Amino acid sequence: MSRAAMAYHPDPGRTIRNTMTASIPAAALPSANGPVAAIAFIGGGNMARSLIGGLLRRGFDPAGVRVVDPEPTIRAALAADFGVRVHAEAAAAAVDSTLWLLAVKPQVARTVCRALAALAGEARPLVLSIAAGITSTQIQRWLEADVPVIRAMPNTPALLGAGATGLFASAQVSAAQREQAEGILAAVGTTAWVDDEALIDVVTALSGSGPAYVFLLAEAMQAAAGKLGLPAEVARALAAQTCLGAGRMLTESGEDAAVLRARVTSPGGTTQAALETLIGGGFEALLASALRAAAQRGAELSRQADA
Repeated sequence: MSRAAMAYHPDPGRTIRNTMTASIPAAALPSANGPVAAIAFIGGGNMARSLIGGLLRRGFDPAGVRVVDPEPTIRAALAADFGVRVHAEAAAAAVDSTLWLLAVKPQVARTVCRALAALAGEARPLVLSIAAGITSTQIQRWLEADVPVIRAMPNTPALLGAGATGLFASAQVSAAQREQAEGILAAVGTTAWVDDEALIDVVTALSGSGPAYVFLLAEAMQAAAGKLGLPAEVARALAAQTCLGAGRMLTESGEDAAVLRARVTSPGGTTQAALETLIGGGFEALLASALRAAAQRGAELSRQADA
């Protein structure tokens, strides 16, 4: 058994994997010859595209991937780039698939699920949803079936294989299905389970929206350096590499963020002067408010989907 397989714990509240450095257990990686014969991607946007690419890089047979999308240009690109089967209608992709990956905008999730309701009752697939704010209960109600549902919130660095995904499993999900879903998301980065579905909104606020916070920080750093006279191209290169380097230190050192911050903050030095300005200006409170707003918006999306 691999080290990563030994690390797996069935308690979703305690399972966290850094899959950028650990191998994925063979049982967790879906295979056309294994427990998941076919996967239907309901929606073919950027996140679905990154997941498909990650799966194929891990050895999943493209013949086992079906993708439905209303846009002909998106379907053509997916077929050309990955050799997967593409469809204009959701039922055509889902009919012989044991796992449905719901990758649509939350505003259309109810319509899409209701169109698949008759089929869901017969096929009883595992539904893996990456639709922000849409709860497992809503998905089951719209599909009119007590199917197993896993909610996942990946983020855009998944496009580079450096994503971070939080997952929650409904009570109907088996241990094997949990492994299957994790295998899919682990193909594009780190995965972590939560045991309270409400926490998926917090995951959305933290890592789902988090890349935008980092981009805003880099943008602000570049602008400030420019006002101090640094050429724009130099400011951009240094800000980008600083974000990359700091992120690698967080993921590879095993140290807590507070420890790393203290290590680079010399008493009376330049970093301390900058941090005192940020903290004094309410940086931490402002960030807490930002995450709270994003989490609340996730809950609002759920309510609006039922309106």
